[in-house]
Amino acid sequence: MKFLPTADPDIYGAIKKELARQQQGLEMIPSENFVSLAVLEALGSILTNKYSEGYPGNRYYGGCQYIDDVEQLAIDRAKQLFGAEHVNVQPLSGAPANIAVYFALLQPGDTVLGMDLSHGGHLTHGHPVTYMAKIFNFVRYKTNAQGNIDLDNLRQMALEHQPKLILVGYSAYSREIDYPAIQKIADEVGALTMADIAHIAGLIAAGEMNNPVPIFDVVTTTTHKTLRGPRGGMIMCKQKHAKAIDKAVFPGFQGGPHEHNIAAKAVAFGEALKPEFKTYAKQIKLNAKVLEAEFRARGYHLCFGGTDNHLLLVDVMTSKGVTGKQAQNALDEAGITLNKNMIPDDPRSPMDPSGIRFGTPALTTRGMKEAEMKTIAGWMDSVISNHENAEIKAQIKTQVMTLTAKFPLYQDWL
Repeated sequence: MKFLPTADPDIYGAIKKELARQQQGLEMIPSENFVSLAVLEALGSILTNKYSEGYPGNRYYGGCQYIDDVEQLAIDRAKQLFGAEHVNVQPLSGAPANIAVYFALLQPGDTVLGMDLSHGGHLTHGHPVTYMAKIFNFVRYKTNAQGNIDLDNLRQMALEHQPKLILVGYSAYSREIDYPAIQKIADEVGALTMADIAHIAGLIAAGEMNNPVPIFDVVTTTTHKTLRGPRGGMIMCKQKHAKAIDKAVFPGFQGGPHEHNIAAKAVAFGEALKPEFKTYAKQIKLNAKVLEAEFRARGYHLCFGGTDNHLLLVDVMTSKGVTGKQAQNALDEAGITLNKNMIPDDPRSPMDPSGIRFGTPALTTRGMKEAEMKTIAGWMDSVISNHENAEIKAQIKTQVMTLTAKFPLYQDWL
């Protein structure tokens, strides 16, 4: 960095410390990743200076001819990645994207059938604490005793509640999704379909997981996480919904788009179209399966029975008598970052739940593979099993720093 150290040493100092944390630790929060230097450059570009309300070829401001080029590239690349008929790349994040879809397709009071938060759903899928739950009638389905979505139960709920929209896609669910079967249920009751693929978009783009885009009415996603782009959102839909979706995003819900962010999305989509990204996505799943095997061998209860994607949800309370908060804090002290998380029908509170959620995207970006996953699983078990032992946590933190030094990250960036 050339100017920030002098212009604002306080901010520069905080960034420098965060860089060291990322470089020296193991980032295992499944919704986090490391973008390329090219994405960082686009994100910090002069495109942040331009107002461009509207869409390519139809702006409210002049001087948008090059902005149009940037946004159209992002749209075209996303269409190619996912086989989408229409794409809106302006949502600022995943939650605004979801909310825009609700306002585009629903009327206040309409019923939405979505996943319960404690069973792997997302806050924006109808949790009572959200404002959307005051506007629309959300009915929440759950997983069965085996940890799978019970399609027979989902069909019965759809027949009973007659939803306007059936919503799938999750923040902590680790299994594959049968989109054609869910579309069949929706057709039976005359419902629209929506998939939130925020967590698994990169795996879908690489052909490593089922793709709902050609099947469902609308698909939303974030662009960070497995897609390895900047923090942001995106909506893909059938052409028949394009006008309503675009109008809901702007002017319905947002003002001027963040074109520097959209440029960074375009760069990330371009990266995801390359063969190397397919190799990366495949390794994400291989690494997750190693963690699954290692934790199962150590006697941990794996929610949903294991993983088909990039993440694991583990009940540490039942397994080791440790709360999710205790495990998260202890692992953080050892240089391993993940998040506490509720398990299905968790008797504990969201701020101190029974589980932890962790995944492999960021570790895989750094080049770590199966051998490193086995080592990391052993460290995690040692810390969880001895969460109050400061000496063990310190020893493992030293070992973590030795490992991460072999997989350099953002060298000489500052």
